[in-house]
Amino acid sequence: MINIEKNDNIVVITFSVNNINALISDEIRDRILTIINNQNTKIIIDLKGIDYIDSSGFGCFLSLMRASKSNYGILKFANPEPRVMQLFETLRLDTVFQIFDDIDVCRRSFK
Repeated sequence: MINIEKNDNIVVITFSVNNINALISDEIRDRILTIINNQNTKIIIDLKGIDYIDSSGFGCFLSLMRASKSNYGILKFANPEPRVMQLFETLRLDTVFQIFDDIDVCRRSFK
C-alpha cells in the first residue's frame, strides 16, 4: 500500500491504492512517522493515482506536517489529481502544504 524510496536524501512516498481514508490513514501516519523521527528529513508524498482523500486522510497529513516541522523536517506534496487538488483548495489546505504539479519540480524545490 505504501512504497518508500530514498533518492538524493529525499524520501518519496507513493501509494498502491487510489483512496486515502479512515481504513488506511493510521497505517500511513505510523509508517511515515518512523521516517520523520530522523531529524531534517525531506519527504515528498506523491499523490499520483490518488482519486480521493477523506477527512481522516487530511488529518493524517496535518499530523505528519506538524511532526515534520517539530523535527526540523520538510514535507511536500506532488502530482495531485485534479479532484484531490480541488479538495485541498476547498479545505484551504493548499495554503498550508507545499503542493507541486510535478515531482521533478518538487525535488528541485529542496535545493
